[in-house]
Amino acid sequence: MDYSNCDYEFQQGYMEDTDFSETIKFITQILMEENFDQRPFYDPLSLQLTEKSFFDALSPNQHPLDFHNSDQRISTSDSSTKPLSPDTPVSDLGTSVSDGLVDLDSSITNLLAQNIFSNADSVSQFKRGFEEANKFLPPQPQLLTSLESSNFNMVEEKENSIVLKGRKNHDREEDEEERRNNKQSAIGGVVDEDELSEMFDKALLNVENDCLPNEKLPSTNGAKARPKKRNSKNERVDLRNLLLLCSQALYANDNRNANELLKTIRQHSSPFGDASQRVAHYFADGIEARLVGDGTGTQTFYSSPSTKRITAAEFLKAYQVHFISPPFKKFAYLFANKMIMKVAKKAETLHIIDFGILYGFQWPLLIKYLSNREGGPPKLRITGIEFPLPGFRPTERIEETGRRLANYCKRFSVPFEYNVIASRNWEEIRVEDLKIESNEVIAVNCMTRFKNLLDESIEVNSPRNGVLHLIRKINPDIFTLSVINGSYNSPFFATRFKEALFHFSAIYDLFDAVMPRENEWRTMIEREIIGREVMNVVACEGLERVERPETYKLWQVRNTKAGFKQLPLDSELMAKFRTKLKQWYHRDFDFDEDNNWMLQGWKGRILYASTCWVPA
Repeated sequence: MDYSNCDYEFQQGYMEDTDFSETIKFITQILMEENFDQRPFYDPLSLQLTEKSFFDALSPNQHPLDFHNSDQRISTSDSSTKPLSPDTPVSDLGTSVSDGLVDLDSSITNLLAQNIFSNADSVSQFKRGFEEANKFLPPQPQLLTSLESSNFNMVEEKENSIVLKGRKNHDREEDEEERRNNKQSAIGGVVDEDELSEMFDKALLNVENDCLPNEKLPSTNGAKARPKKRNSKNERVDLRNLLLLCSQALYANDNRNANELLKTIRQHSSPFGDASQRVAHYFADGIEARLVGDGTGTQTFYSSPSTKRITAAEFLKAYQVHFISPPFKKFAYLFANKMIMKVAKKAETLHIIDFGILYGFQWPLLIKYLSNREGGPPKLRITGIEFPLPGFRPTERIEETGRRLANYCKRFSVPFEYNVIASRNWEEIRVEDLKIESNEVIAVNCMTRFKNLLDESIEVNSPRNGVLHLIRKINPDIFTLSVINGSYNSPFFATRFKEALFHFSAIYDLFDAVMPRENEWRTMIEREIIGREVMNVVACEGLERVERPETYKLWQVRNTKAGFKQLPLDSELMAKFRTKLKQWYHRDFDFDEDNNWMLQGWKGRILYASTCWVPA
């Protein structure tokens, strides 16, 4: 079934499928919160790199991403057994956030003291460093959102030729960078509240119209193209081969050929074209960032046209479309929730420890299931683990997630308690920080977030294995795990680039099949979610590369060595997924099983894998 031609039919079926509707309702309620549309979206991984720039400006010898030199763990766990009320103020959630900041900012404080009082010119050095680092900090809420998202109109990039210069000619480089930045300065105008409301209704609430907003974008045919290259758009080129050749030139430090190939790729790629043109556009952004940043890519990661900052509301609206269109996240959530329900069938208290909770999209559906459990719902305890935000409120977003879940539990009469652990070093969390009680059923959960943990190529005793050993110490009744099945974690750039190109080409291809090319939410997903991952994989190295997925077979080896054994897949649940996939989704979506892993993919390429573990 092609959704681009039958959006109405798809939405009717989707709305009748109550298995997934609670997540949509939860996101809708978040979007309706007062002033939510003015809040900037904070990517916790991007914020880590932002802090790195701040530290580097202060002292080149101190690295904030050194996972073993400074533990940035903040626990706001509620030591009482009183369930969290929806009206509970922040100060009553547990330990005061300001108490945790003593440890969080101690290294920063020491650096400031050393740099300010050591010698006469330290003050001016600090000011210069602070101004430089401030360029990378997330913007404060303004009357306008990001340049490209104002009024929800996508402004097509001007397609003037980009000529990259050699690194030795710094003046010409800066002039060229300034010209590129000026090209991205088109502003759509102030967002009108009525228009926002209308767009919101179309995107999320209207079951009689298309399930995907289909506002027309500026036509690429009508855009101003490069005058000298107007006819070159009609030429058929192998963009994948050009990208591979360009990556090989980069790997061989042949920047001259890489620049020439990049110019050709730019002439034939577009963020508004077909799947191959779009994936080429974002990979070209990564290549350009790597050329400018000499393999680090940090500064360009935030200034690149493909990574414009957006508001939290825009992110959630795009995420909701992303959640609806492919089945991957829906099936992964439902799989984990059903398996947790099995082990909590007779539990008096269910304690979920969620690594990477973010907005908590997975749990409204489980709360509804628990409310309908025979014999009444158990007490639900959730420990949300996430990276801290910088500044004076490092746990603010995780606490907001707790309050929203508390409201949901109140609605369904489920007793609820919520604990927060904000830590950069998940492997260094102690079991006692989790406040485990003796009479509770424990479920550990992670939805694809282990891909952001460092591996053996960076740390001999990798955080990846450290987290698995922590989970083994917890001794959970069930450990539900979903992973991105990716082979692009090689330390060798050419190999990583090739595998990433194959992986992301499949993703952009599936979007081309299930969403109209003119759909602005699709463009935002491709730019702000998928495009950021591409940028990080291509442009960054070492500690700055945070996108590090492994195949499900490698995770099989890791978990087995850590002392876990797999649970068999539920045949009835697998049959239900197959029925849903055949009934509501495009025929090229794949669903399979392998060695007790539930596999999901597109046209034969496995993209997601889910399974459950118990201590061996």
